[in-house]
Amino acid sequence: CVRRAYLCGHDQASGKSFEHRRGWIARRIKELAAIFAIDVAAYAVMSNHYHVVVRVDAERAESWSDEQVLERWRQLFTGPVLVQRYLSAERERMGGAELAKVAEMTATYRARLADLSWFMRVLNESLARMANAEDGCTGRFWEGRFKSQALLDEPALLAAMAYVDLNPVRAGLA
Repeated sequence: CVRRAYLCGHDQASGKSFEHRRGWIARRIKELAAIFAIDVAAYAVMSNHYHVVVRVDAERAESWSDEQVLERWRQLFTGPVLVQRYLSAERERMGGAELAKVAEMTATYRARLADLSWFMRVLNESLARMANAEDGCTGRFWEGRFKSQALLDEPALLAAMAYVDLNPVRAGLA
């Protein structure tokens, strides 16, 4: 977090508690995991950052029908009028060019729903908006883009999950 903001915990300087934000993060991670083709293996919320261990499942996204992809995307964003028409009874009156454009957008959305960067973008943006609204300010909440590390085998996965699970213990938060 920037501007000495608290993501969670108790700010000694101001006396404010931001512990309720931990629930925001847990809920949002679960919501997004149900929409994206991304499985969450572990997460930990610290006072000014969080850790998350995920698995991207592109094959799952490929198995979704076009309608499922569009409905999932619409859970995140309103979407263009063309997509709204496609998902309604108006689909029958759409022309070939319109259907081709919807197919193009569906392919884009399908790729995004299996993309870690899009997952993190949606997660971080929603958390920043809620925190900024609560803090009565605007501007950046996060210091920068997320950092990631590929876990290429089971021992690496287990080590990362242990690190994430024990991080709050090491920090004296749990």
